[in-house]
Amino acid sequence: MTLQTPYYLLDKSVLLRNLEKISYLRQASGVKCVLALKAFATWSVFDIMSEHMDGTTSSSLNEVKLGREKFGGETHAYSVAWADHEIDEAINNCDKIIFNSVNQLERYADKAKAQGKAIGLRLNPGVSHSHFILADPARPFSRLGEWDMERVNPVLDRISGVMFHFNCENDEYDSLDMLLKTIEDRYGEILHDLEWVSLGGGIRFTNPDYPIDKLAARLREMSERFGVQLYLEPGEASVTGSTTLEVSVLDVVYNGKHVAIVDSSTEAHMLDLLTYSEYTNVAPNTGPYTYIVCGKTCLAGDIFGEFQFETELKAGDRISFLDAGGYTMVKKNWFNGVQMPSIAVRHLDGQVELVKEFTFEDYAQSLS
Repeated sequence: MTLQTPYYLLDKSVLLRNLEKISYLRQASGVKCVLALKAFATWSVFDIMSEHMDGTTSSSLNEVKLGREKFGGETHAYSVAWADHEIDEAINNCDKIIFNSVNQLERYADKAKAQGKAIGLRLNPGVSHSHFILADPARPFSRLGEWDMERVNPVLDRISGVMFHFNCENDEYDSLDMLLKTIEDRYGEILHDLEWVSLGGGIRFTNPDYPIDKLAARLREMSERFGVQLYLEPGEASVTGSTTLEVSVLDVVYNGKHVAIVDSSTEAHMLDLLTYSEYTNVAPNTGPYTYIVCGKTCLAGDIFGEFQFETELKAGDRISFLDAGGYTMVKKNWFNGVQMPSIAVRHLDGQVELVKEFTFEDYAQSLS
């Protein structure tokens, strides 16, 4: 099946390998795993994901509603700040609601309690693992969670759990172990009195070389020591390597280097590349011909990267950009009015299904 580029291609066989690791960790450790919709929310594959995960967690009202409607299982509602006009709907659609601050808890907890919802509070332990200050939840003056236990102690009797989200792209078990020890030492006295603790996401435990058995044993030991149900919130880890962005070469120019222009855009379709000043990857990225591959928008820095190819590129050639699932599809936008990539799924039997196409009407209706 030949599809018109650009499109995201999600391979269920790769997705399943990640999900099977998640299921293994759940069974071996007793931890529950909820999908972080902020990283991945392509609900056309929620059928297979829901078989291996316990539910979803959110960063907004829309994500709460999507998790409840399309995924099922547990629905955790978290937001950096809830608004008066959305809090009732958030509570109605969740099982647990996690407040970012004592202020928000005091403002809305009675509403949640009246409906029998579990109430949690985000704590900021002041330690983290992140390669980027932009994504570091423990950065100076962070607004993400409560730091001061003198503010937290008076409301402990109003919550049943807490959430720590302190990792970003952490593929180092020893680093995670050290951070967990810090949390245990700092918060051990209150953990014993809680029913559940979320350790957030950002842990790359589905990577091929990650010591998942050590992680499972560590999580089980922590859970049993404090008598709490632990949660993880895998987002990118659940879809790592499963999705490509398929593009076509439109033109090739020379400006001191060979430049290939494709029918896509970093700004519009792989925004994290610009956000973190990174390039994407292609495979095998070998050969004698070097090209800078760029998007078609007017942004001068719309560059996917510089890659090696076995043959010279020409208009009509196809290129696959790797790992375009986590924090990519959820950020796509209509910058320059560039055609939004379609979404296709390769099923386990190898058949490719086009599940979503975007039209001019979608572009026009996204504006006013």
